Amino acid sequence: MLSLSRGAAVVAAVLTFAPIAAHAQEFTKENFNYSEFAKNAFSEAVVITGPAKMIYLAGIGSEDPDDGSVRHTDDFLEQCRFAWSKVKSALEKNGATLADIVKATSYVTDIRYRQEMRDCRTETFEGIPLPPHTFLHINSLARPGMMFEVDVVAAVPATE
Repeated sequence: MLSLSRGAAVVAAVLTFAPIAAHAQEFTKENFNYSEFAKNAFSEAVVITGPAKMIYLAGIGSEDPDDGSVRHTDDFLEQCRFAWSKVKSALEKNGATLADIVKATSYVTDIRYRQEMRDCRTETFEGIPLPPHTFLHINSLARPGMMFEVDVVAAVPATE
């Protein structure tokens, strides 16, 4: 029977498991679709592996950043575009991009804007995978005149 000193045993264990530990620390983000209807509409799943910095954005709508007034009254598409531009800006301030979004929830006050909302998202995410997305029709939003609002969760590699 081979006998190892305690120090040699520790070194052996580190060398044996080092590749596993190094692999476990890699950050990956993968988008998946399991059904045909979801393709080109949203990802059904995003899987994050490895250490991540999570970014949560809530209640992003068409409010003016300075005075809170609702911009683009009665223009759903422009409210949607403005909200997504605010999301993009907030993500950038936190070291992320639209491609780093792992979950989005959109709220609309009129279900008839479903196609415009979809067109807005397709435009916003052009060239990158659409994140998982939940679409909800609600009675009203935080401010009168708001027609669209979005919550977002994003993930980027954790930095030390």
